[in-house]
Amino acid sequence: MNRVQLAEFLKDRRARVSPGDAGLAPGARRRTPGLRREEVARLAGISVDYYARLEQARGPRPSRQVLAALGRALRLHEDERAYLFQVAGEPPGPPAGPSRVVPPGIRHLLERLDDTPAFVIDAKYDLLAWNRMAVRLMGEPPPERNMIWNAFCGPMPLTLDSPAELRSFADESVADLRAASVRYPDDEGIRALIDRLLAASPEFTRRWNERRVCVRRTTVKTLTHPVYGELTLECQVLHADEGGQRVVFYTAAPGSPTAEVLARLREPALIQETV
Repeated sequence: MNRVQLAEFLKDRRARVSPGDAGLAPGARRRTPGLRREEVARLAGISVDYYARLEQARGPRPSRQVLAALGRALRLHEDERAYLFQVAGEPPGPPAGPSRVVPPGIRHLLERLDDTPAFVIDAKYDLLAWNRMAVRLMGEPPPERNMIWNAFCGPMPLTLDSPAELRSFADESVADLRAASVRYPDDEGIRALIDRLLAASPEFTRRWNERRVCVRRTTVKTLTHPVYGELTLECQVLHADEGGQRVVFYTAAPGSPTAEVLARLREPALIQETV
């Protein structure tokens, strides 16, 4: 364990995380940027005295559980998390579980996209946030917010006779879910979703047993709008953070009929919808 490097790293990363990034109220005027020591300790579930001693390079060697909690509290990405474990004398182990907290910067991005349908999903395809254009294009999100569950077990479940595009999405999403289950082997949410799908859907089970692995990439999607009919959209996927979140954008070729429809759906004001 390198106590000096650990202390310097903790102090530096604490200064880089704003209260808003950590889901905290700004509070009174702050003397220094970033989080206070007591805020980091509270977020990590440890005592303020214990955390203060770590920053003073005189604390005991932290356990793996404490290191993992500090990584979450300080919103470390994967490389930073590995470094934290290494300077504390511990092998990094598997990455932290997938995050459900949409970063403020991603929320702001959704708010600014007043002409592009966009939404955020996590590693297991739970819908976390979306903008008004996404609602105008696809309708209000269903009560069940998991896209894979809706594909296999929703009101119109996948069958052998489903359109090729839906079957392709099913293939891709199951392979992507398998990749997530390997990346986050201890995540209870991913395990529970897989168990539910295996119990409920033979079509999911068949694909799961094929053991394909992939990560979702750019595709072309055909969508039927209740007013404007069939639309051809390019689906762009932006990997937003190390917690497995992705921002999905729907765009159309300039001058195309679909681009004209998106222009009609646009409104001057954009309101973000969140779970």
